This record gives sequence, structure tokens and C-alpha cells, in this order.
Amino acid sequence: MLPEDPIMLLSVINMKLRDQYASLDDLADGLDVSAEEIKKKLEAAGFKYDSAKNQFK
Repeated sequence: MLPEDPIMLLSVINMKLRDQYASLDDLADGLDVSAEEIKKKLEAAGFKYDSAKNQFK
């Protein structure tokens, strides 16, 4: 289960992208969640996914 709080979500997602997954799509598949939903929640909080760096910033 991923956190609902956008700052906590950012922290968890970026940690998993750094340590476990090569891309947001890999993370979404591995956790059985929607990449679009993650993007939507984090973009609403002002963060954008950088695929070259494989992180939200």
C-alpha cells in the first residue's frame, strides 16, 4: 500500500525507483498500481517525472 500523503508518496516512489526499479512503468507493474495515478497524484503536488533520471522532482 502506497501512502496517500503526496510528500510521503514522493519519498517512497523515488526510493523504490532508485533502489529497485529501472522505470516508473516497471515500478507500477511490480507493485500492481497505475503509473498514471502515481503521476497524477505527484503532479498535483508539483512534482514531475524525469525519465532520464528515473525520479520525480
